[in-house]
Amino acid sequence: MPSPSPVRPRAVFLDIDGTYADHGLAPETHVEAVRAARSRGHLVFVCTGRPLAMVPDHILATGFDGVITGAGARVEMNGEILADTRFDADVARRIVEVLDANNVAYILEAPEVLHGRTGMDQRLRSVLGPIFAERHAPHAAGLEAAADVDPLEDILGPLQYGDDLRGASFAKISCFDSPVPLRQLVDQMGEGIALIPSSLSSLGESAGEIFIAGVHKAVGIKVIEAHLGLDRADIVAIGDSANDIEMLAYAGVGIAVEGGHPDVLAVADRLTPGPAGNGVALAFAELGLLD
Repeated sequence: MPSPSPVRPRAVFLDIDGTYADHGLAPETHVEAVRAARSRGHLVFVCTGRPLAMVPDHILATGFDGVITGAGARVEMNGEILADTRFDADVARRIVEVLDANNVAYILEAPEVLHGRTGMDQRLRSVLGPIFAERHAPHAAGLEAAADVDPLEDILGPLQYGDDLRGASFAKISCFDSPVPLRQLVDQMGEGIALIPSSLSSLGESAGEIFIAGVHKAVGIKVIEAHLGLDRADIVAIGDSANDIEMLAYAGVGIAVEGGHPDVLAVADRLTPGPAGNGVALAFAELGLLD
């Protein structure tokens, strides 16, 4: 009797917020699915817009083969940093000057630390506190295992404060409260700077993420693809937000979370539920990663 064909190994890249977890709360089914897929020879990577400093230990404790953070700016695997892209110092200084001149509430995101203006924690609590309080319903969402996680502290915990951040080194900026539509401000910052909407859609044009044009999650995936000699057809990506568009379009199989950003849905090969519906586990099962 011929032996069964070996399972074709796949490389899966998972967004965190709204995909693997809901504001830092990951269902146990997702944790088990990642571990089961890896035990069967598949590779599973975090691929998040968060900087490494904002990825909590309880997420990484699941066990992953590598971590892409800063929406593709930083790539790490087995303790080796494969990429660490940041704004040019002069550009970074100009960005901070424009944001400060317009009284924007922002966080400068570097892999090792988050930078905020002195007093920014109180402003962020007033803006983000009500949003997270409304969504922080772990029992209703089937996320009982991580019910003690505070998503607001995931942001505020790593923050370091200063009165003058013009000399800071960073890869991305999250803006949460701008009196001026952010698009207008980005236009003042010069070339090579891009903007996507915030995943907190209720904040509208007052919020968004500013990043280096041309640096996105697919760029980080390509670094690992080249490092490991992966076949693009065996790359799977799962995400829900505007910063997931490029990675889903690039992957051999792109999976969008139901109800995600319209442009993500448009490039996806298939759909899966969000964390409350155990979407990552369902997608893994449908792809045969748990067989």
